[in-house]
Amino acid sequence: MFNLFNSLMGSAPAVNAAEAVQAVAEKRALVIDVREEAEVQASGRAKGALNLPLSRLNLTADPNSGHFDKRLAAARKDGLPVYLYCASGARSGRAAGILRNHGFAEVHNLGTLNAWARGGGAVQR
Repeated sequence: MFNLFNSLMGSAPAVNAAEAVQAVAEKRALVIDVREEAEVQASGRAKGALNLPLSRLNLTADPNSGHFDKRLAAARKDGLPVYLYCASGARSGRAAGILRNHGFAEVHNLGTLNAWARGGGAVQR
């Protein structure tokens, strides 16, 4: 059962949400919301989070694409850890695999926006 869960979550290491909140606040990490824009509009997003939906992440995370996100490029260049979240943790797990395939070394699945909030992170509405 654990192996099935790991494969669904993309085998991204879990992270302590409070540590992620602190790292992002200190600009030592990047947080990415991989939910669709309508979901973000309905429930808000983590303060400082980029919204890069999973449906477009292969383009926005690909350095060889004309759609490579500049903020993501800077984080990759600087070797910053990346924390991902979605509604359930499943899409953020898949997103972790995509980022690794594009050369991101330290990728963590934060799980959900609620996990961010429980870790003391602000939510922008």
